[in-house]
Amino acid sequence: MHDSIALTEAVYYILLSLYTPQHGYGIMQRTEALSNGRVRLAAGTLYGALSSLTEKGWIQLLPADSESRKKEYILTVSGLEALKNEVKRLRELAENGERILGGFNYKEVK
Repeated sequence: MHDSIALTEAVYYILLSLYTPQHGYGIMQRTEALSNGRVRLAAGTLYGALSSLTEKGWIQLLPADSESRKKEYILTVSGLEALKNEVKRLRELAENGERILGGFNYKEVK
């Protein structure tokens, strides 16, 4: 069960990016786009995270085309479960904040 595991923002966006198969550079681009430029992954950070996520069984390397050097990754069932649990956790955080703060105007915060 992954209920108690809070994902870092980078890992969250990497997993989200891998809902469809992606290679490293595609993950970097998609993460930056999804986060509106807030999360920019350096190659070392990305490949360290991919290695860790593969070891956890949350993502897997797809069989490579013999002519391609690009490695493509995809989310596993276990990774999808972890991602869904994180969305649930984040939703709860946001709902509690809005409930306590009384539905403040987001424009005032910026």
